[in-house]
Amino acid sequence: MADPATYRPAPGEIPTTPGVYRFRDDHGRVIYVGKAKNLRARLSSYFQDLAALHPRTQTMVTTASSVEWTVVGTEVEALALEYSWIKEYDPRFNVKYRDDKSYPYLAVTMGESVPRAQVMRGSKRVGTRYFGPFAHAWAIRETLDLLLRVFPIRTCSAGVYKRAQQSGRPCLLGYIDKCAAPCVERISKDAHRALADDFCAFMAGDTAKFMRRLRDEMSMAAQNLDYERAARLRDDIGALERAMEKNAVVLQDGTDADIFALTGDELEAAVQVFHVRGGRIRGQRGWVVEKVEDLTDAELVEHLLQQVYGTADEAAGGDAQAARDSGLVPREVLVPVLPAHLEQMTTWLSGLRGARVDIRVPQRGDKRELAATVLKNAEHALALHRTRRAGDLTNRSLALREIQEALDLDSAPLRIECYDISTTMGTHQAASMVVFEDGLARKSEYRTFGVKGPDGDGARDDTAAMYEVITRRFRRYLAERSDSSDIELETFGGEVDAETPATDRKRFAYPPNLVVVDGGPPQVAAAAKALADLGIDDVALCGLAKRLEEVWVPGEEYPVILQRSSEGLYLLQRVRDEAHRFAITAHRKKRGKGMTVSELDSVPGLGPARKGALLRHFGSLKRLRAASAEEIATVQGMGQRTAEAVVAALHPAGAPDATTPDTPEAPGAPDAAAQQDTVVADPVEHQDSEAVTHVPGTAEARG
Repeated sequence: MADPATYRPAPGEIPTTPGVYRFRDDHGRVIYVGKAKNLRARLSSYFQDLAALHPRTQTMVTTASSVEWTVVGTEVEALALEYSWIKEYDPRFNVKYRDDKSYPYLAVTMGESVPRAQVMRGSKRVGTRYFGPFAHAWAIRETLDLLLRVFPIRTCSAGVYKRAQQSGRPCLLGYIDKCAAPCVERISKDAHRALADDFCAFMAGDTAKFMRRLRDEMSMAAQNLDYERAARLRDDIGALERAMEKNAVVLQDGTDADIFALTGDELEAAVQVFHVRGGRIRGQRGWVVEKVEDLTDAELVEHLLQQVYGTADEAAGGDAQAARDSGLVPREVLVPVLPAHLEQMTTWLSGLRGARVDIRVPQRGDKRELAATVLKNAEHALALHRTRRAGDLTNRSLALREIQEALDLDSAPLRIECYDISTTMGTHQAASMVVFEDGLARKSEYRTFGVKGPDGDGARDDTAAMYEVITRRFRRYLAERSDSSDIELETFGGEVDAETPATDRKRFAYPPNLVVVDGGPPQVAAAAKALADLGIDDVALCGLAKRLEEVWVPGEEYPVILQRSSEGLYLLQRVRDEAHRFAITAHRKKRGKGMTVSELDSVPGLGPARKGALLRHFGSLKRLRAASAEEIATVQGMGQRTAEAVVAALHPAGAPDATTPDTPEAPGAPDAAAQQDTVVADPVEHQDSEAVTHVPGTAEARG
């Protein structure tokens, strides 16, 4: 526990202008981000008598070891910078609203040359229009199926679209008139984009003009005695009406508004929001948050609006016009309590929308009644969350306490890292590192290692591989801790520029409380030797053997035995099994890459795209081998120097010339080189085994 007086800046050093500040712990990790209209007044409030601070604030300032700040021009800029830093650093003492589930959206990829409508989850992408969120993905598909009668826009994947282009035949949706088939040029790209614009306008709530247009066309067709067309238009109108019926009218004046409700206690809060567009509920979302910082309801609402509408700016990639077109910021924002800094929040949201945004508390009428309905949903969500979480939170706390007692640790192991080695007869060796924080998997921190060994051909056995992996991970930790310390010395208690590189992107600068290795005494001894050789003595270590689920501690003759039914053993097993799964996945990926090799892999500067271009141009490796450097240089993307390198690789000194075979090739005989090309038709460059490879869903790393 640190004394805040040890890092308190002198009052005269702190400016009185608006800005954003960051508290860091002794590992350089940002643990809290805040904004202030007056930095000096705000920061001074943290360094008063500890007894006068809220318990959560006490914990934060005693966990921190330094503070730094960035001066900005206005309070609105401070609001935006605070949001971006909270998203970037994920500070442990900031309130963060996380969805209670992953909500699907109906997305239209307007950034593509041929827009596509699809169900999409996760983070927002630049150039894509989003509608929703919806409670269920099937609700999106039903709505989309109805609307494709009137707006037959593309819904197929890139692969299906490309195959249709190559074959000259559309997919099934094109034949049943639920796609305008731009793939085979039944409709031009410009006309298809106009169709996608109409679809987006309808989904955004501008439904009246399309209904009116279809009714006019139906009447005109009936007057012209074109009854078949009139019948089709009648069915189209029915489809649109059924799609509109799925969203009941709740506000008769066609209001565009987001209605928020908040409920909770001193420890937790639940938030619900109804997205109303054109008077109809177009989506609903919910969050449950732990109050890890001392905030009033007004401050909670302010943070909520930051995180909800910050996605509008992210989805637009900083493009103001695209942010306005996204429709994510409505005309009205109805909240239970006005945000703490109402004027700054209104200015920020109005800038995102490109027009005035009203933030207010509904007082009477339909909007007040709808706000009460949203509040009931929030209360139900909080009750359900408590019911589900009570047992889980209790069990995780019990598991961490049991591990602490069994291993005689000073504190509960809040961060656990587990390592495992996967190999097949010593080949394609791969290692995994999985991370559990507070008893839950933190997949963004997962890493895989390629085991190199002393001679580059891999380690001699699992213990040598374990020694190498632990050494590399903690050598990196020491180096990045040193780098972070240097930066902290420069910014300790002082002002930093808004463009200062984010030191928190250091991937191994944060150490675990406990290291678990998959294995018994040999693997534990290897890991212990690696830590000792690096001089690290403040990280606990144990191993979990599979046979009897024994917990081995370095230097102990006998294992620690946890009861089979104990929560501590269950947690260690989950950590070990996750490391095993992740290591096997990395090993299979590495083994698969090792089975697709080509003579072109050894050519420097020749990546997958150039290899594919060469094989497409010449048709086979045999024809490529017979080509001259000048012919190879004519391929798109190839230069003279690279072409000469290809010729040198395919005709090594002293090797027989493959272009003059001893026996003539029989007509119709299969080309051996062409057969070989089937292995390398999609060549993959091999990564250096020293690299800690990036796995989908995790952050990149290098070891």
